[in-house]
Amino acid sequence: MESELIYWSILNDKEWSMYTAATKDGLCYIGTPNAEFEELEKWAKKRLPKYTLIEDASKLAPYTSELIEYLNGDCTEFTLKMDLHGTPFQQSVWKALQEIPYGQTVSYTDIAIRIGKPKSVRAVGTATGANPVLMSVPCHRVIAKSGALTGFRAGLNMKEQLLKLEKENSSH
Repeated sequence: MESELIYWSILNDKEWSMYTAATKDGLCYIGTPNAEFEELEKWAKKRLPKYTLIEDASKLAPYTSELIEYLNGDCTEFTLKMDLHGTPFQQSVWKALQEIPYGQTVSYTDIAIRIGKPKSVRAVGTATGANPVLMSVPCHRVIAKSGALTGFRAGLNMKEQLLKLEKENSSH
């Protein structure tokens, strides 16, 4: 049986440089800015061990184009298909994250309540941190109940920049 493929490329735009990857079913990974290729390899080995990584910028072009539009403030909603691989709990958290409106923030407690697991705030934080597609699944829009910025795989500096970008381009 032929193994499945994960197509990957590097998104470069201004100070942003990150690996992106997609399967035939949609975007599955956006890496931490300036991370090594090994981060993508490790993720793929854990989440999609039977898949083979193939570099193909043309397959990623629609996704990188939409991401660049987002990073430039020209796109407020991701419309392309995603192929998210996680546990059912992670999937429920990631779905709730996608429902947070552009330019707004919610707390981890809010997400726990939205998914019907109000006592699972820590687990929500862990699932949020496991989000494989930064920005497209907007985990940067989740903050501490106190309003403080907390953990983000790409670092608090990027989280702050993304929230600032959204606030400046929000129609509020």
